[in-house]
Amino acid sequence: MTPDELKAKTKAFALEIIRLVSQLHRTEVARMIGGRLLRAGAAVGANYRAACRVRPGGDFKAKLAIVDEEADESLYWLELLADSGIRTGKLLPSLLKEVDTLVAIFTASRKTVRKLNR
Repeated sequence: MTPDELKAKTKAFALEIIRLVSQLHRTEVARMIGGRLLRAGAAVGANYRAACRVRPGGDFKAKLAIVDEEADESLYWLELLADSGIRTGKLLPSLLKEVDTLVAIFTASRKTVRKLNR
């Protein structure tokens, strides 16, 4: 997958997170989880774009670690929505699958970068 394709994929993920959060009931718990999910889900793409703009000699590896952490945090909040029963429906399973894919991509990318920097 090219960097541009991954930028598009992370942006599409953020847009789906926005759609999901906007559909949550207005309970205190749903607002809290939704807010954290929205922050983490949007941060995946934003931080990946920042990683792609690192200047030569910049710390791409550190930026990529942040992307991986935000994707994993998004997974956590999505799992809480699913496991608590706060949110069900067609959008949640597809987002869980998508974020699993993103975590796998960024985890593998971090391992590759580590190998190349040895």
